[in-house]
Amino acid sequence: MTCPTCRKPTAVCVCDRCLPLHPKTRVVILQHPQEQDVVLGTAPLLEVSLGAQRRVGLSWPNLAAAVGDATGRWAVLYPMSLPRPLTPEEAEAPFLLLDRHGVAKSPPVDGLVLLDGTWSQAKALWWRNPWLLKLERALVTPREPSIYGRLRKEPRRTFVSTLEACADALVANGEPAETRDALRRALRTLVQRARDAEAAAPAP
Repeated sequence: MTCPTCRKPTAVCVCDRCLPLHPKTRVVILQHPQEQDVVLGTAPLLEVSLGAQRRVGLSWPNLAAAVGDATGRWAVLYPMSLPRPLTPEEAEAPFLLLDRHGVAKSPPVDGLVLLDGTWSQAKALWWRNPWLLKLERALVTPREPSIYGRLRKEPRRTFVSTLEACADALVANGEPAETRDALRRALRTLVQRARDAEAAAPAP
């Protein structure tokens, strides 16, 4: 059985734990079409909790084509291919905004673009959409390891799930701390239900 809202198996669905948060910051998720982690993927949780818009594809001609109303300041959350090397202080900062020339900027931005998929898939989205280079860059240094733990290995300690990075970025952008807490709570529930479902599955 599949949940009609999040499209996850009902055994791991956490729609009952996703609170409507109504952030001021718009969130748009560009998801690679081969992102197939139906069980552990976090984009559905962001859709349910934040009203985030998810676009599945490989490329869009410009920001407006990807997000619809593109007015205001937009930043893309992507930690690689930076316009310049970071200083040691910047590399440790919980949140950093850089413009296309590498100049540090202050929040808030009006919208966040998230690239969703494996890290290789996110890299493909980055290179296939050169207009992303025109956006400000949002960088997050997580305070804690990923909630996924051993269920889904990240290539670096500072790399976390789309939801976790988004939660930190939203609070740094002016959203209440409860937004981060609610999103992380939903992800912890998802991870626990995935572990429970795996443990209950019959042995092959």
